[in-house]
Amino acid sequence: MSDNKFYETSIKSDTIYDGKILKLRVETVELQNKKYSKREIVDHQKGVGIIAYDGDDKLWMVSQYRIAVDKVMLEIPAGLVDANEAPIEAAKRELQEEIGFLPEQIDFLFTMHSSPGFTNDKLLFFVAKDLVESKLDLDEDENLEANSYPIDELYNMVENGEITDAKTIIAIQYAMMNRNN
Repeated sequence: MSDNKFYETSIKSDTIYDGKILKLRVETVELQNKKYSKREIVDHQKGVGIIAYDGDDKLWMVSQYRIAVDKVMLEIPAGLVDANEAPIEAAKRELQEEIGFLPEQIDFLFTMHSSPGFTNDKLLFFVAKDLVESKLDLDEDENLEANSYPIDELYNMVENGEITDAKTIIAIQYAMMNRNN
């Protein structure tokens, strides 16, 4: 979609915060009607999410506390892409760190922008199969537990509100739609 009638021209950018994995900036933009507006933007480091199969009908998940929502969340394995690291290598590394397995087969699926109204956060999804044991140490700031769950059980957990993480819901729906493929 390249309709220029929606385009906004940035005329000024002010960085409010510059942290380890994100930056907050305020963009002053000129609209098509020659008026001006401000846009608060969160720049976020690119990440990967992995739909990791344990056999044909189970997915690996991680449980970890998320302070932003003050609860333990059940999520797909995921993490940030390091500088100069290929996303597929980040996906393999995250699987080794979080669930202790390396995939013999891993394929890129699609890209998701989590909420483009205020962030450029981008997550690249991969599907991983034929996992072999290969443990790497967790990052020092991570505390999580990995288990595999039947896809049907995970789907029910989405429907009853137990799983609310967007990337995980997308992954479970993908797994449901692609059964026996």
